[in-house]
Amino acid sequence: MRVVIADQSHSKYAEIICQTIDEAALVRGTGIAKRKPEYIITKLENGNAVIALDGDQFAGFCYIEAWSHGKFVANSGLIVHPNYRGIGLAKQIKKVVFEHSRTKFPNAKIFSITTGLAVMKLNSELSYKPVTFSELTEDQSFWNGCQTCKNYDVLQRTQQKMCLCTGMLYDPNKKSQNIKIKGKVFQRLKRIKESIFLKKDKK
Repeated sequence: MRVVIADQSHSKYAEIICQTIDEAALVRGTGIAKRKPEYIITKLENGNAVIALDGDQFAGFCYIEAWSHGKFVANSGLIVHPNYRGIGLAKQIKKVVFEHSRTKFPNAKIFSITTGLAVMKLNSELSYKPVTFSELTEDQSFWNGCQTCKNYDVLQRTQQKMCLCTGMLYDPNKKSQNIKIKGKVFQRLKRIKESIFLKKDKK
């Protein structure tokens, strides 16, 4: 298994990447913004993505988005093909794309919004901390990207102040960022998210 920085030669995987993201959204029943193959190809060609391959078989993917003139960076679209789940591949991809982001954008704040508890845990291990949406990028083009998410109406109703996603941030300029979030903080996040989904299911 190889987890590498993507380039133009990986453009042939754009279709299966989009397909895997779409299928994951249906299975999870949570918000995952859809992306078109053309968009994924630009990420691959610009070296702003990480891809996992088992020989020539697609195994996983994640890409980088820069916002607010490079002041903020998001690692988005983290996905693992069903055939390769449960072996820790998502964690490998997350670490590689995080380090790649820090190399390409050393002064940028790296953020993530997610409904996935597994992703929250991975972020915590990389020293992200939970934050309000007000601490994330104000670049409207980022928030417009949420329009294909099934929960976009929630984001609209709250004037982009909150949604079912949890915002998490890595700030390279804060020394305290080097201290990892303790397990009890992650457990608190888990309880909050479970409570939100429970209330949603009862409606």
